[in-house]
Amino acid sequence: MKILLIEDDPDLRKSIKQYLHQEGYIVESASDFVKASEKAGVYDYDCVLVDITLPKGNGLDIVKLLKENNSKAGIIIISAKNSSDDKINGLDLGADDYLAKPFNLAELNSRIKALIRRRNFDGNKAIVVNEITIITDERIVKVNNEQVALTAKEYDLLLFFISNKNRVVSKNSIAEHLWGDDSDQMDSHDFIYVHLRNLRKKMAEKGCADYVQTIYGIGYNFKIS
Repeated sequence: MKILLIEDDPDLRKSIKQYLHQEGYIVESASDFVKASEKAGVYDYDCVLVDITLPKGNGLDIVKLLKENNSKAGIIIISAKNSSDDKINGLDLGADDYLAKPFNLAELNSRIKALIRRRNFDGNKAIVVNEITIITDERIVKVNNEQVALTAKEYDLLLFFISNKNRVVSKNSIAEHLWGDDSDQMDSHDFIYVHLRNLRKKMAEKGCADYVQTIYGIGYNFKIS
């Protein structure tokens, strides 16, 4: 899962990034309104964490921007401002949740997980697609009730496909989702093929059908009839 963290406090930004990285997320960050607007306007995210008070602007305008762009990202406002007006304004603009500082990082993680489940998987902790079961909180994948040992990138790739099932996803969107900003520095998308090949092999060994269709010149489609 790919997260955009918009927070101007360097110490808090660092601690949140480190914690979420340890939890298996791809985390990009922005420290002011201008940088946050650029990232929110160009890249796709599963979740955006937005501070209200930012240098050069207001975090609520980032929420507006995401909604104007029809972003699929879940939005959690994280702010020292704890007035009811700020909370109401943020939620009215389309934010999904509000967490006042100071907060526990484990609580933030739980809210992110719950938000992603609500938006992508109807609130279910276990995602079931035919013979595939994914327990998202534990990052466990099973095929025909047998656990599959996937790497972090293989797991993220499978979850991305299932989140976008029956839709064509480009190689660029896969690269951005799995590697974040680092994907811009890569010369080719060969690494996607390597991870996909290994994912297919491991899933097939447990009796899983191959649902991934290659759309030549574009990307892939995780096709579920």
